Amino acid sequence: MSDALANAEWLNRAGTQAILAALDGHKRRTRAVGGVVRDTIMGRPHSGDIDLATELLPEEVVARAGAAGIASYPTGIEHGTVTLKLGDTLAEVTTLRRDVETDGRHAVVAFGTNWVEDASRRDFTLNALYCAADGTLYDPLGGVEDARNGVVRFIGDAARRIAEDGLRVYRFFRLSASHAGEHFDAGGLAACSAAVAKLDHLSRERVGGEIMRMLALPKVVRTLTQMSEINLVPLPTPVLTALRTYEKLGGQSARTRLALIAGYHLDERKLAWRLPNDTVAGARAVARAADLLSDDRIAEAAYRYGEAAVEGLAAAAALDNWGPARLAEAARVLASTVVPPFPVTGHDLADLGFAPGPALGAELARLERAWIDSGFALGQLELLATSRP
Repeated sequence: MSDALANAEWLNRAGTQAILAALDGHKRRTRAVGGVVRDTIMGRPHSGDIDLATELLPEEVVARAGAAGIASYPTGIEHGTVTLKLGDTLAEVTTLRRDVETDGRHAVVAFGTNWVEDASRRDFTLNALYCAADGTLYDPLGGVEDARNGVVRFIGDAARRIAEDGLRVYRFFRLSASHAGEHFDAGGLAACSAAVAKLDHLSRERVGGEIMRMLALPKVVRTLTQMSEINLVPLPTPVLTALRTYEKLGGQSARTRLALIAGYHLDERKLAWRLPNDTVAGARAVARAADLLSDDRIAEAAYRYGEAAVEGLAAAAALDNWGPARLAEAARVLASTVVPPFPVTGHDLADLGFAPGPALGAELARLERAWIDSGFALGQLELLATSRP
């Protein structure tokens, strides 16, 4: 029995124990698995949901949950996964499986009761760890030492694991960054390098999710450099240099890193991933703010981009390799800048005789430019006095 597991808050939580009790956890037919077990052993915080593996079929999981007053949601029932919720405890319960057929993206699975077979179909040894309701650790593939030593190692043949699911290439790098101190298992790295040309079938949304999770990590530039070297995420040297400088400044924002990678010229057709529109818009705002800040147009950056200008400050410092004095002064000015609302509206111009359309928009932009250039000093009457339809 592992003391860390036996004393873990998530395991001793009333909701967790109630769910395990409903699913024969005391008979060890249902056990916690994966990230929450791995992170507990490694002494790391785990803020995600609890994953459970079970010998019970999905229909029985739903029936038992209902009988115990536990809400159930068939979030992936065709693959054997049911999500259970009791109070604040959320658990994703998946029936033990073995692969029947895979194409690198989708898998046909058969349900079973063999824990070794279930472990063998997972990605990395440190994720094939199970924990019973009393904290007993089950380690069928010897992954506990890899977890304790911070080694991300594919289970069995790395090339075969990647062939089963190509997204594991990206997960290898993400977990190596988050759990292995940006050190890369040699065999895994070689297999990932060999697979780069065979990943076109992957969902760009799924790849984008992995990339954004990676960019949010405290340290990632060494990982991105390695990914660039094998042409998985090709990044030019100036971008890697800026990312390295940003990291040295203590930056950890995913959208600022994305801004440094792609800037406001972000063209998803040239990327191997697809991102949500608001994520792209946020990165563009940071990049545009950084451009203004690089030109010392600090007040305009604050006016146009608000909070994004704060991240833009670090991006500008990384891109232009600012010294500490310039960064400190720019931060001081940005923090003390209070921008009033632009005092002219389209209605004001309409009252002067401008017809709705491009001419009105162009005049509004001209007045805004004049107002910004005045240091926001010109008032409504002064601005409108210069305007004629």
